[in-house]
Amino acid sequence: MIPARSGSKGIPGKNLRQVAGRSLVARSIDAARAAETIDAVVVSTDGDAIAAEALSVGARIVRRPEALAGDEASSESALLHALDVLTDPDTGDADTAPEVLVFLQATSPFTRADELDAAVARVLDGGADAVLAAAPSHAFIWRVAEDGSAVAVNHDAATRPRRQDRAPEYRETGAFYVVRVAGFREARHRFFGRVELAVVPARTAVDIDDADDLALAAALAPLVEADTSAQAPTQAPAPAPAPAPAQAPTQTQTSTPAPGRPQPAAPSDPHPHPARATAAENGAP
Repeated sequence: MIPARSGSKGIPGKNLRQVAGRSLVARSIDAARAAETIDAVVVSTDGDAIAAEALSVGARIVRRPEALAGDEASSESALLHALDVLTDPDTGDADTAPEVLVFLQATSPFTRADELDAAVARVLDGGADAVLAAAPSHAFIWRVAEDGSAVAVNHDAATRPRRQDRAPEYRETGAFYVVRVAGFREARHRFFGRVELAVVPARTAVDIDDADDLALAAALAPLVEADTSAQAPTQAPAPAPAPAPAQAPTQTQTSTPAPGRPQPAAPSDPHPHPARATAAENGAP
């Protein structure tokens, strides 16, 4: 499911802007349709032009009401509305209610089908209730206090460890979220139960919010799309045992995670983002 409203303050008509000759919404639809585990692709929108574009590349449309299309409307509200429409006996097909929801954002133009398949598999096999795309980050984060002074956020400012000595950290990319539908409906937000990371290369973790982001994506596109040796998505380590996964709809099949399910070691970042290869990002003193 791809929420794509027509209003955008940073870049007017953002979801229809092109990267390497394809609109952002079309790129997300193409990635979803190429995934083997995704059965249907739906775009939730209030815009006629977005709806026409989505239909032209094979997506189904759910018309988003005006109340859910404003700046204050959450993505969750659009997703829940679309689920209700799709499973309504009068407007959808209640007998084929989805077990898993894949939420993609058109503003991430480099999502790959194999990344989606790997994340869906982790929810379907009962190992996770929610999986989100995240990229490795070695940044030292600061914030500005009310008095204007700088405050260290994710580190002790008095100690500057080497990158290889720091515990792995990951930043949410916003590219995709995969959730068990039953748990999502109950929690009404995307982070519930056992949450895991789908680690994606930092070089592809572009989230388009303004004109600079769009220019960066356009410049990266030839390099990213020519790279056929990108590694498959990996699983980040989980610090705590999982709670029991949310109950899936009875008409579908789901497996239960085995106790003590081993977790692989944290992956290194094989594709550092070329625009973020600063000394601070790489943990240099």
